[in-house]
Amino acid sequence: MKLLQRLFLLFLFICVTTVALAQTSAELRRNKEAIQREIDLLQRNLNETSSTKRLTMGQIRAINSKIRLMQNKISIINSEVKNLDNQIHENTNEVHSLKSQLGQLKNEYAGMVRFAQRNRNAYEKMMFIFASDNFNQAYKRIKYFQQFGQYRKKQADYIQGTQKKIEYKIVVLDKNLKEKSNLLTEQQQEKVKLGKNKTEQAQMLNQISRQEKQFRQDIAARKRKQAEIDRAIRSAIQREIELARKKAEEEERLAAQKAIAEGRPVPVAKEKTNSSYLTASPESAKLSAGFENNRGRLPWPVGQYSIVERFGNHTEGQANYTNDGINILTEQGAAVKAVFEGEVLFVRELYGTYIVALRHGDYFTIYQNLKTVSVAKGNKVETKQTLGVVASKEDGPVLHFEIMRGQTKLNPEAWIAK
Repeated sequence: MKLLQRLFLLFLFICVTTVALAQTSAELRRNKEAIQREIDLLQRNLNETSSTKRLTMGQIRAINSKIRLMQNKISIINSEVKNLDNQIHENTNEVHSLKSQLGQLKNEYAGMVRFAQRNRNAYEKMMFIFASDNFNQAYKRIKYFQQFGQYRKKQADYIQGTQKKIEYKIVVLDKNLKEKSNLLTEQQQEKVKLGKNKTEQAQMLNQISRQEKQFRQDIAARKRKQAEIDRAIRSAIQREIELARKKAEEEERLAAQKAIAEGRPVPVAKEKTNSSYLTASPESAKLSAGFENNRGRLPWPVGQYSIVERFGNHTEGQANYTNDGINILTEQGAAVKAVFEGEVLFVRELYGTYIVALRHGDYFTIYQNLKTVSVAKGNKVETKQTLGVVASKEDGPVLHFEIMRGQTKLNPEAWIAK
């Protein structure tokens, strides 16, 4: 019976381990497929923008992003191979263990067969029962013969079941080995592609050095344009803060007048911050709380996406600049959607494209580089509602996306879903 218990525990362990590994492998495959979609998107954009005679910053950022994604994909393939190696090792050990258990079961069964052969006729069984010292012993010997027969049948079933388990694990093991072979082939192909892209990157960097002056001028022009856009955004937010402040002060003044008229003490006004002004109304407070509770879970503002420039400081050649949001490459004519419900703070056209800013309590989301817009100032919008269509310039269809709390810039990657 101890042997049977060990077999059951071994089988249970096999099932649990197989499910856990399968879940991990499925997650790795999903991540790999998502990365490949980004790589394909970047490659399509590079194919479209490479027709221009002059190398652009967008092309450089796209090839850099593509190389980073390809390295991530190779890393995932390495993890998949490691997972399969673990599965192969465990399945091999399980086959050896099951074969050992099968040998023990067969030995036990052979012993029972030999015993049955020695007591095969009814006369010998009857003599064994009649040789009992008393009635109780005779009864026990009868029960023994009955249980022995049942146990022998069970042993035969366990032997057959163990053989089937071994056959199944050998099939799984063979499948694992084929999967590993396919993954190693895929890994080698990706390394070859990565090498070609690094060569292309080196050629671009060499071209940058020859166009250094032009790139510095392009970055300086970008800084001037972005500074003007930032001033417009900050001015609009500051006006919202001032309106909220005046409204709060007026409410406090009316409350004080009412208290004096009723002979009650005048309420002491609490010191307020910009955030407290912006969340003074129950509706604004609810929006702020909802936005904050969805940190890391906000939907992407476009359907297909690849981040080609991240939040923070950047260096291109000898030029330095700061990106207060993220630049998202998407598809031509992609719809730009609100990442959370709120109100349109403003819609403005600057340098031939539109900017849309939404207010979510004391949080703001900004969507730059729209070709057309479908909302207007003061409109209420829902999560995933279309705001407009992304514009496509020399760098391709790139959306610049920002998140702010009051006047503070936040890293959008910390807020949108992974």
